[in-house]
Amino acid sequence: MTLWVYSLDLFGTAVFALSGALAAGRHRMDPFGVLVLAAVTAIGGGTLRDTILGAPVFWLHDHNYLYLILLTVVLTLILVRRPWRLPPSSLAIADAVGLALFTVIGTQKALTMEYGALIAVVMGLITGVGGGIIRDLLCRRIPMVLRTEIYATASILGGLVYTCSLQLKFEAEAALMLAFFTALIIRLAAIRWHLSLPAFDLKTKRD
Repeated sequence: MTLWVYSLDLFGTAVFALSGALAAGRHRMDPFGVLVLAAVTAIGGGTLRDTILGAPVFWLHDHNYLYLILLTVVLTLILVRRPWRLPPSSLAIADAVGLALFTVIGTQKALTMEYGALIAVVMGLITGVGGGIIRDLLCRRIPMVLRTEIYATASILGGLVYTCSLQLKFEAEAALMLAFFTALIIRLAAIRWHLSLPAFDLKTKRD
């Protein structure tokens, strides 16, 4: 992993940790609960990815991720004293940035390990949405990925843009940034205009 990709990974970790901490604040959790929710949101998806790929779990060998999560939680507890006064969309926007970053990083890691494009896109999806799913389940909410508003689709399209860009001989940095902004813009547009895919509505006929 190059230095700038590593830096993006750390930034995505901080963003997702913030997302988890804000969610914990809205559910009035104590500081330990905030730390737990921030941690599972930040590293849950990457942990699932590495476990499936049979790769060393990244944060077990690089404790900077854990230190960063702890720092993010401490700063959140100090600076964000009243989470309910934050803009209603703050959690969704923070989550969108983390989703886009982790999608491309997860896709890139699978490709680096010489898996095919399809597996890489799936690994990008797992990295992007895994932590958020765990966060929402712990908060007893329907995970964002299972709601009708576009979420997983943004991750999948970001992964597809990344793999296709590399196949078209784009520079690695350009492919990564193009995929990141693709996923981010789609997700932000879904938040802004409440875009969604058609819902599967199974109507049962009563006798």
